[in-house]
Amino acid sequence: MSLTDPRYSVLFEPVKIGPVTAPNRFYQVPHCNGMAHARPKSLAAMRGVKAEGGWGVVSTEEVEIHPSADLNPVIEGRLWSDDDIPYHAKTVEAIHEHGSLAAIQLAYNGMAAANLFTRIPPMGPSNMSVVWDFGDPVQARAMDKDDIRNLRQWYRDAARRAQIAGYDIVYMYAGHNMVTPMHFLSRRYNDRSDEYGGSVENRARLIGELLEDIKEEVGQTCGIAFRFAVDEMRGPEGITWEEEGRAVVEMYAELPDLWDVNVADWSNDSQTARFAPQEGYQTKYTKEVKKLTTKPVVGVGRFTSADGMVSQLKNGYLDMIGAARPSIADPFLPNKIRDNRIEEIRECIGCNICVSGDNMSVPIRCTQNPTMGEEWRRGWHPEKIEKAENPDPVLVVGSGPAGMEAALQLSNRGHPVTLAEAGTELGGRVARESRLPGLASYIRVRDYREHYLLTRPDVDIYFDSKLSGDDILEFGFEHVIVATGSKWKRTGQGRDNRNVIKGLDKIKVVTPDDIMDGVEVTGRVVVYDLDYYYMASTLAEKLRAAGHEVAYVSDASTAASWTAMTLEQERVQASLVENGVSLHLNSVITEAAVDGVALENIYSEEEEKLACDTLLLVTERAPLDGIYLDLKARPDELKEAGIKTLELIGDAYAPGTIAASVYSGHKAARLFPNCQDDPDMFKWERPAVV
Repeated sequence: MSLTDPRYSVLFEPVKIGPVTAPNRFYQVPHCNGMAHARPKSLAAMRGVKAEGGWGVVSTEEVEIHPSADLNPVIEGRLWSDDDIPYHAKTVEAIHEHGSLAAIQLAYNGMAAANLFTRIPPMGPSNMSVVWDFGDPVQARAMDKDDIRNLRQWYRDAARRAQIAGYDIVYMYAGHNMVTPMHFLSRRYNDRSDEYGGSVENRARLIGELLEDIKEEVGQTCGIAFRFAVDEMRGPEGITWEEEGRAVVEMYAELPDLWDVNVADWSNDSQTARFAPQEGYQTKYTKEVKKLTTKPVVGVGRFTSADGMVSQLKNGYLDMIGAARPSIADPFLPNKIRDNRIEEIRECIGCNICVSGDNMSVPIRCTQNPTMGEEWRRGWHPEKIEKAENPDPVLVVGSGPAGMEAALQLSNRGHPVTLAEAGTELGGRVARESRLPGLASYIRVRDYREHYLLTRPDVDIYFDSKLSGDDILEFGFEHVIVATGSKWKRTGQGRDNRNVIKGLDKIKVVTPDDIMDGVEVTGRVVVYDLDYYYMASTLAEKLRAAGHEVAYVSDASTAASWTAMTLEQERVQASLVENGVSLHLNSVITEAAVDGVALENIYSEEEEKLACDTLLLVTERAPLDGIYLDLKARPDELKEAGIKTLELIGDAYAPGTIAASVYSGHKAARLFPNCQDDPDMFKWERPAVV
């Protein structure tokens, strides 16, 4: 289909990258996915959908080039030997099928890998403890000249294998504090006194050698990309743009065929919307690199606005629009811009639930795009869904993320849908949570679905419609899906604390639901977090901003500990401290009284009294499944009313993340009329036994 809006024509211009040419300026930069070498069929299907959606370049995750830098248990790509070529060829084939270029990011993680699988002692520029998130007691040995020569050969071997697999672009990667070339550049890790240590020129020597080696090996047929973190955002103790970043770009400005510019570490490069709400937050770096090279520059910034993308190009900040997370939220973003369907883009909300999959070594997932990671396993496509042979009217009770997604996809399948909402707006928890500090982008979950639902002639929406079981029995629907959400518990129960906190009747107790409903909070507030995700810290900051004295209590050793999975825990805890919230970690609340709460340290059993006028419990949620249970207990009446199927989905079925709710709603529509899993419906990737 031809471009319908000339304002965006610049986005669809071809870009020459060495000996290859990208068909447009949309560039899916390397991103992890929890599939890679362990689930190659799933990987190929996911990357193929990106290419189908119009991304001119589709890149792999980081790909390990040698068993002496093994990232287990994290699941990344592998190109250890020729035996790995076939699975890469499958990914390349899926990308090429739609006319896109395939890029591979070669990585030698060195002292960022503990080699827990291969048990080979890791190595790096110096004798130091490994830079490893799991904190294993492993040290890297210092590389000698033979090791450096071997490393250079391993890069050549990997580049040759990548070329055989069919890749069009081969990366040399020095970013995110994860790989040996960056460790050599860093003063923190490089204390060498030879020609690879000391001055910036010496510390950058390995980068130049590897770029030259890869270019000599495959540069006649493959574009050579350099992914480089130009600043670690750590000040003088880290790599800075002013010292190392600019110097490296100036030294090697014309050596690679493309500069992929970012910042380190990963938590800075992929900041959540809570801490980096604006698009293009890395522009100040990419525009400086653009001034120093004639080669194309790609960079990221959670770009979802077509106008913003055009501005980046016309202002000379970028040559190609890089994206990881926006390409996950909507693999068809480029084609939707091309076809003048911008209002149909599923915009990334910047929650980093996608990142959590990689951190937990499970297939990638997305809040906005429930088909992400399910392209092969379930055969789900982000833009296509099977039409129903015999469309039946369906009543969906509740318009939160699960209910909206179920209603939308049922409509896409051809079913007439009636959506009953007890309140006055669509969105449920996402509408409420989006009004909290830092979470404004969450409203995109509602807005994308609302755009369609409000215009569908086969979807009837009723507000102020709090239904009872008797109401539903009277309506005459054959199919009913209950998506009534959940509510936060008021008992203090959660995780390891299964007992109700004593004395709650003696103090003002509120939950997140109360805060979002506007219930008045008085005096000093204690926020008790057994949830570990974003809710408690967000509410603590909201209450602090309102002038309350706020104390945060959790039995975890860090604040909002699960947000480590979304790369924001350190920022969350720093923000709490900066905003004057006092932290009381490794502690449980044992009892409440009129004037405060009693804490007990989980290690020392030392007790502490904390003054408190209002206790905010952020512990766990209870499903609002009353309507469902009422109807389920009345089988004869269900039959008499003609109700053939009754299903429970989303938080009402099992409280979880927003992503889990959207997924539940999507799955319900796909599997309708039976909305829950049959394990036999999965396709499982199993190791081949020869």
